[in-house]
Amino acid sequence: MTVRRIAACIEYCGADYRGWQYQCNAVSVQERVEGALSRVADQDIRVIAAGRTDAGVHGGGQIIHFDTRARRDRYSWLRGVNSHLPDDISLLWTHPVERTFHARFSALQRDYRYVILNREVAPSYLHGRVAWHPPPLAAEPMRRAAESLIGRHDFSAFRGARCQSKSPQRELRRISIGRAGPWVWLDFSADGFLHHMVRNIAGTLMRIGEGREAVEWAGQLLAGRDRRRAGPTASADGLYLTRVTYAPRFKLPPPPAPCRFW
Repeated sequence: MTVRRIAACIEYCGADYRGWQYQCNAVSVQERVEGALSRVADQDIRVIAAGRTDAGVHGGGQIIHFDTRARRDRYSWLRGVNSHLPDDISLLWTHPVERTFHARFSALQRDYRYVILNREVAPSYLHGRVAWHPPPLAAEPMRRAAESLIGRHDFSAFRGARCQSKSPQRELRRISIGRAGPWVWLDFSADGFLHHMVRNIAGTLMRIGEGREAVEWAGQLLAGRDRRRAGPTASADGLYLTRVTYAPRFKLPPPPAPCRFW
């Protein structure tokens, strides 16, 4: 039978997983997804993801693709796979695509949201789902500081030590910062991200929001390209992969609606 390529959208809470990517000594989101797909397809399924989220990071719009000889309609994939997934992982949709589609290499843009509970008391029912930052944050200095990071730059100052990317160059297209009551959120859009790049930028902007560093500090760090001088790596708890954008010719379903809670 002819092998077909299927794209799919996965939603998950990463709190109990050692990241997306399969690991020999820990449970990963990829392992759970591949296991559920394999049971429904009645064959061994391996998936490729748009991005390998770290331990504790969540996915609201993770895109994957896989190849299969199985013939299943949309309803069968959706109900069958979700019946074999744990409660903290969901398959949102599947869509047949041409063989040239690649979840990682065909992606044009990736969007992340970093969510902060900015109050004195730690979160309870949202523990592990949002970052907690007790010192008061001023959003306006954070916004002004973020402006210096927009564009194509060498982001070595915000690159994790274990980053395997061949180049530190990325085009950061958008950082928007919002606030409602104790909630602060940072939205990032780029052609791609380095390891820990979003969390390192978030940690730096929070230092500025606290008033511990000047607005100009972010731009100075970017120009200096020295990770040791930048802010701390922010907690994984508040980070969500929210959207991955592809060319219209692939005719993928629209991305999940953004969360209105914050």
